[in-house]
Amino acid sequence: MSEDEKILRERVLEAEIKAPTRGNRKLAQLIDAVNASERIKSTWYMAGLNASRLGMSDHSWVHIQIVTNIALRLTRLLAKRGVEAGIVTDHGMTERDAEVVIAAGAMLHDLGLSINRKDHETYSLFLAADLLPGLLEDIYEEPERTVIASEAMHAIISHRSKGEPLTIEGAIVRVADALDMAKGRARLPFEAGETNIHSLSAYAIEEVKISPGRDTAVRVEIEMSNSAGIFQVDEGLGTKLRGTPLESHIEVVARIEGEHEKRLVPVFRL
Repeated sequence: MSEDEKILRERVLEAEIKAPTRGNRKLAQLIDAVNASERIKSTWYMAGLNASRLGMSDHSWVHIQIVTNIALRLTRLLAKRGVEAGIVTDHGMTERDAEVVIAAGAMLHDLGLSINRKDHETYSLFLAADLLPGLLEDIYEEPERTVIASEAMHAIISHRSKGEPLTIEGAIVRVADALDMAKGRARLPFEAGETNIHSLSAYAIEEVKISPGRDTAVRVEIEMSNSAGIFQVDEGLGTKLRGTPLESHIEVVARIEGEHEKRLVPVFRL
């Protein structure tokens, strides 16, 4: 193996998803299976590279880890307030099985970027369909294995721009993907010299906090450095949240901290 090949291999294999399993053995087995797959890690590497070629925000395995953790955070907050996942309502399975569906969807949702940006959600389905049976082989028997795989693939396709999730799980992956917007995560296009409403708005997002809500199951607080961030909140997150089964369960509040600009609106709510 040449030195360049060794460097490439090291870059690919450094990817490792870490997420709190909270005693969910099935979820732990899934994460271990994903982390053991050099094929998945290589696909994440190519997805990140293509995003970089296009001047997009980071879509490497780091994005996958963030989305997976956000998705599990949302899942657990919703479950505490009695919001039942589709895997429970429709199949009589458990909330722990729902976590497997959501984690699988989150970890595999951007595989298609390794092929192309356009229609990458569809390409992700082809790749995930090939991978999921093996990932789930030691965790579920049939018919549960195919049910889990199918629900995970529904979650994957639900994150496309005009996705219409039919399940809580699909909506969670869709919204979690949009919530990867905190400081430093979406700034690459702006720092590369691209100045438009998309890059300026993304640059203005400083922090995202996800906590239990008072009137809703989840409260999302977004701290902005500039009112341009409202575009990212409304067109990015708002588009992903509106019309989904999660819309009535999540409150989103965006604020500008500090007094360094004239405030057109003190608080923006979805």
